[in-house]
Amino acid sequence: MKVLVIRFSSIGDIVLTTPVVRCLKQQRGEIEVHYLTKEAFRMLVENNPNIDRCHFLGDDFAALVASLRAERFDYIIDLHRNLRTRRVKRALKVPSHSFHKLNVRKWLLTALKINILPSLHIVDRYMKTVEFLQVRNDGRGLDYFINTPVPVDDLPLTHAAGYVGIAIGGALGTKKLPLHKLRELCSLIPQPVVLLGGPEDAATGEVIAADDPIKIYNACGKFSLDESADLVRRANILITHDTGLMHIGAALQRPILSVWGNTVPAFGMGPYYGAASSVGTRAFEVKPLWCRPCSKIGYARCPLGNFKCMEKQDLEKIAEAVNFTK
Repeated sequence: MKVLVIRFSSIGDIVLTTPVVRCLKQQRGEIEVHYLTKEAFRMLVENNPNIDRCHFLGDDFAALVASLRAERFDYIIDLHRNLRTRRVKRALKVPSHSFHKLNVRKWLLTALKINILPSLHIVDRYMKTVEFLQVRNDGRGLDYFINTPVPVDDLPLTHAAGYVGIAIGGALGTKKLPLHKLRELCSLIPQPVVLLGGPEDAATGEVIAADDPIKIYNACGKFSLDESADLVRRANILITHDTGLMHIGAALQRPILSVWGNTVPAFGMGPYYGAASSVGTRAFEVKPLWCRPCSKIGYARCPLGNFKCMEKQDLEKIAEAVNFTK
């Protein structure tokens, strides 16, 4: 039997699908598991031993469809459910099971503040798409397979014995602490700090690190995603916004302090460790705040102009929580 799992983006969402492919492969060993995603996210799937073959969406959709047809899949597991996945399913004409995005319920929460979302993590909702194959959640959490670790001497000696990782990025502005709050947070943490993020976060990281170049190391934009994941793995604890590195941190079983702005854990996207994990995690939200959540995704800037969901974050409490352990 051949099964095609589809999730086109993004980093965190793809990591959140890893229990599906693991349970498919390990509980139904006769199934050949294929995965379709965008070329930009190759590194997230090609090292996963539970995936037999990867396919990548590029510019030539017709060629992709032709190669997928040649595989003669028995089922499609659609964990994205958008226009592109519909095109793929329509072209392949095989039975499919799709993830329910609950967009109406999310709209009710963001627009009217009526919460009728199920108290269920998105991973468990993903898992429902494979129940027809007698596949169940094994409770082992997320997977991330590091292929390119960071050499020990690439970090300053001041950070060799341990550090606090702070993922300063986010897909949109309303998911991120503003610069002055990040600087204040770093000043409140006595331990060595490694700032984590992509090239787009490098300039912000430089400003923060300039406040204390010995304590704060700016790794933003200096390492690949795989290497950044390794830096997360080696951190004593991770402070992060609602972003991809949060889910990578959970996959690597790191303690996490998650800081929430316009989005909320009630969307079912918080750190997911699995049933058997004892790793500690805490979420920081500004409550009560009538305008939250203002969007299921986010905005470049606060629609109201006051950004209270981040400006009112209690940074001293976050810094104090750094000392919590498993």
